[in-house]
Amino acid sequence: MRAIPFSRLLIAAALGSTLALAPLNASAFEGEVFSLKNRWEHTVTEMPANQREETLKALASEAEQLARQHPNEAEVLIWQGIVLASYARERGGLGALGTAGDARDVLERAIEIDPAGGNGSAYVTLGALYDRAPGRPLGFGNSDTAERMFQRALELRPDGIDVNYYYAAFLKEEGNTQAAREHAQRAVNGTARDNRQMSDEALRRDAQALLGQL
Repeated sequence: MRAIPFSRLLIAAALGSTLALAPLNASAFEGEVFSLKNRWEHTVTEMPANQREETLKALASEAEQLARQHPNEAEVLIWQGIVLASYARERGGLGALGTAGDARDVLERAIEIDPAGGNGSAYVTLGALYDRAPGRPLGFGNSDTAERMFQRALELRPDGIDVNYYYAAFLKEEGNTQAAREHAQRAVNGTARDNRQMSDEALRRDAQALLGQL
């Protein structure tokens, strides 16, 4: 988490009081984000397909409430965006465009707060959204913007399983088979993050399957 800035002009007593309260406030929303993340991972990696949409809808509602309570916390907004993007993917069709647009808006707001986008997570999800959404006039899809998002994510986390898998899938769609193969292999060889192990390992399997198609 980024440090909370405190003015040097605060008197020692006030500073001590604020510092004492800050960990409690941080712990409050971090615990809720941790719970949301774990249930999201279980939903997208282990839950039967016919149950995922309704569960993600409920998680999206919960994430929205959490974001209202913590509107300036990038981590909260990033997870709201990830959940919304997953819900849009499960819904599919034109009916999901509004949800996908909401996910985009939330993630772009998170990046304004945290330019690193949660160590690239926001950029990966944005890249996938811009890749999958239809273009104008129906939607906001744009392959050039998707490319920029993936490249930014790679700058931040070049060996990430998620970064390389989604970028490989994008490159395959764009007809760049050689580069797609390279990034799919990097996804297969990547290291799963401690806090996202279940979903990263699922993406590693997807990358292995994609590699077999290239």
